[in-house]
Amino acid sequence: MISLYERIALTSLGDYTTFLAIVDEGSLTSAAVRLGRSLQAVSRSLARLEQDLGVELVSRTTRRLRPTTAGLDFAGRIRLALTTIDGAREDLIARDRRLAGTIRIGTSSLFGPEYVSPALSQFLTRNPEVDIELVLSDEHVDLVAEKLDFVVRIGNLPDSNLRVRHLGGLNWAVFASPAYLAAHGRPEHPRELSRHACVLRARDDDRWVFDDDKRRIEVHGRFRSENAAARNAAVASGLGIGLAPLWQVRRLIEQGIVEQILVGHEPPPIPLQIVWVRRGAGVLPRRVRAAMEFLVAQLSALRI
Repeated sequence: MISLYERIALTSLGDYTTFLAIVDEGSLTSAAVRLGRSLQAVSRSLARLEQDLGVELVSRTTRRLRPTTAGLDFAGRIRLALTTIDGAREDLIARDRRLAGTIRIGTSSLFGPEYVSPALSQFLTRNPEVDIELVLSDEHVDLVAEKLDFVVRIGNLPDSNLRVRHLGGLNWAVFASPAYLAAHGRPEHPRELSRHACVLRARDDDRWVFDDDKRRIEVHGRFRSENAAARNAAVASGLGIGLAPLWQVRRLIEQGIVEQILVGHEPPPIPLQIVWVRRGAGVLPRRVRAAMEFLVAQLSALRI
């Protein structure tokens, strides 16, 4: 009689990978598309794995496949092992070759072109066999659904299921056009903003919090927008006082189009971080780790 360990030895690593894809996707068809295999091949792989183990791993219904309790436990344990094996294999092969493959990176629509793209251009120059897909979005996208290797994210991170590499903080700026300040005066303290017109976000922006005054300062204005570029342009045209990350308006300040005010009273810096999905022991493909470390070095050195 063949033992359990002998049955497991007969199973290929590909069958384990296929099983994890089925668990993640919830169907044989989606798993087949993800793996680039035929539906029949995926079905045979699952059947072979269950036969070799002598355990039902997936409960089949007319609408959907659901992992059994044993299947979920097994998936959790082999995922760590396969991730470690993949990382070890890639590192071993990579000793004698250059980085290669595609990396999908996410970031915001304004910060990305200004700071992330130039850094990635340098990385691509040094690694000619790497391709990068940069996904720009101002929403906190689902890294798994969007198949992102990591994202450069601005702001606090509430999701503890993600791994984080802190890069520092981005400074704020309070600013207004010279014409507005000439007509309405220059506030010397955040409390005075309640008497001024302010340019606001479209949602939840009627109070601003400043570093030296933990009370929320109530503000109002006639122009609102969810788009940062539109808000900054409105401030530049004299519609009111704006609050924005300094990197967004640095050029406007340097060109004299707007003036920075309330210096020393700004809100606390905004966290800047690299975020990725927690994968087993944390082993990432070598090209992804290299791109991440390169961005860490480049973005951490910025004084923005």
